[in-house]
This record gives sequence, structure tokens and C-alpha cells, in this order.
Amino acid sequence: MTSPITRREALARLAAITGAVAIGAEAFVAGCSRAPSAVPRTFSAGDVALLDEIGDTIIPATDTPGAKSIGIGALMATLATDCYEDDAFASFRRGLDAVESACRAKYGTSFVQTPAAQRTALLNEIDAEQREHGRTRERDEPPHYFRLMKELTLLGYFSSEVGCTQALRYVESPGAYHGDVPYAKGDRIWFNPTRRVS
Repeated sequence: MTSPITRREALARLAAITGAVAIGAEAFVAGCSRAPSAVPRTFSAGDVALLDEIGDTIIPATDTPGAKSIGIGALMATLATDCYEDDAFASFRRGLDAVESACRAKYGTSFVQTPAAQRTALLNEIDAEQREHGRTRERDEPPHYFRLMKELTLLGYFSSEVGCTQALRYVESPGAYHGDVPYAKGDRIWFNPTRRVS
């Protein structure tokens, strides 16, 4: 029987298996060099604070810092502004209002003021909604906003210094070959920036 893993361990394994750079690729414009857009692309300080809290709910602080510690809100806002196609950006932007509205309807407070356990419960419900959306969406339909938020959180966190060196075990590469590295149950997985996943 296998023992359950934490959310952080699951996300770390996902990042290692899929390669963090591949996360979110569907919505990105190649090289982040999109054409000028008629869609306004701005985020307020309040929007960035909300994105910080969403990211920190997805990857909360444990024995290592959470996503908020790396400024995930500002990073998500920048990547969405500079790199998303118009339809993906619009979905992401609408998602901020959707999360806030859902939180106010369910708990009567803003997401930023809601306790962590309630934030997690709300985002789990939204995540179930986005998984269903992913199963039924049309090919030309943009991804669900929460999928985009999760992908940017994973990409930002696991490509940051904190994510690479504290949440994962970092191995500077290129380096020497060590074919027999001791491993103890519960050790963090290794991060290797040159590892290719096929």
C-alpha cells in the first residue's frame, strides 16, 4: 500500500515529470511576441494581491516557502499580459472576477480575507469545474481560467530559485555523473535543468 502524498509533493512531481517549461504552452504565443491587441491588458495592485493569494493557496508555505514568497501574483500578471493570446488572456482576466465573486457568494468575504481552509475548499471546487471544462471544451475554445492560473503558478514557482533549490533538490548541470545516489523515503525529488522529458 502506498502512502498518500501532499499537494506540494504532487505538484513537484508533476513539474519534474512534465518539465516546467511545457506548462502553459497551449495558451502562450511563441516566444511571447504577440501582435498588438485591442484587449486592454492591465492588472491593478489589488489584482496582483489576489493572484498572490490564489498562487499561495495552490502552493502554500510548508517547510518550504509558498508561491507568494516569490511574488507569484506579479509574475502571473506579467506572463498573462505579455504572452497570452487574446482569448486566453480574456479567460484569465475574467477568472479573477469569477474567483472573487464565487468567494463572496460562498463565504461573504473577499478571497484575500478568507481563511486558508475555505480558500482551498473553494479552489478545489473551481478545479473540479475546470477539469470538467477540459473534458468538454471545443478545440478553439480557450482553456478554463483556473487551469491557466494553476499552470502559471507551477511554472513560476518551480522555475524560481526558491522552487528549484528549496522545494526541489537542485543539481547544477553540467556536473559529474553519480550513478548511485543514496535515496531515503520522503526525500525531495531532484531538479535537473537539462533533463528532457519526451
